[in-house]
Amino acid sequence: MSDHGGRRGQAERDAITVEIGYALCSAAFAAAVVFGAVVGPVFVFDLPDGVRRALVGVGATVAAVLFVVRVVSVLMRFRPGAQPSQPGRTNPDS
Repeated sequence: MSDHGGRRGQAERDAITVEIGYALCSAAFAAAVVFGAVVGPVFVFDLPDGVRRALVGVGATVAAVLFVVRVVSVLMRFRPGAQPSQPGRTNPDS
């Protein structure tokens, strides 16, 4: 609900939708990069099966945790309707 107790406006709902999409996409990208970095040696080197399974398990776990942390951190920072105090101005004295 908005600060005045009424229903959310269309612009506020759109902003929330965009922020959720950004949180999910950026989290998926970060998780994929970390997973690839951890599991990458499996494809480059001839590793024993136990090491392969361990790297894939660790990579999947770290990627999943990173995904959740990223989504939560992005959505916790978001405040719908928050506007900069001086939009378009870079210096309060300008």
